[in-house]
Amino acid sequence: MLDSMSVKVEDKLYQNRYKVDEGRPHVCIAPHTVPEEVLLTLVKVCPAGCYQRADDGTVEVIPDGCMECGTCRVLTEGTGLLDWNYPRGGYGIQFKFG
Repeated sequence: MLDSMSVKVEDKLYQNRYKVDEGRPHVCIAPHTVPEEVLLTLVKVCPAGCYQRADDGTVEVIPDGCMECGTCRVLTEGTGLLDWNYPRGGYGIQFKFG
């Protein structure tokens, strides 16, 4: 039974803010026509939902709202499929606790 004091993850994530660095995404996927299995996994496991399957079947990233957790970095390490860097200073996720 759920406690009346329980809070949904989405409600907690809503408290965070994200400052978009227009034209300078910190995550880029290598060009592909048929996605590797690891890219399809990113669609499922990214906690911020930054990876989506496009209409043409490829996987695309929309880094706005990225929590910089590193899940995608770990999954794609050594594959060359992902170019991931921390956002420039002052941009990216701004965590707020409360």
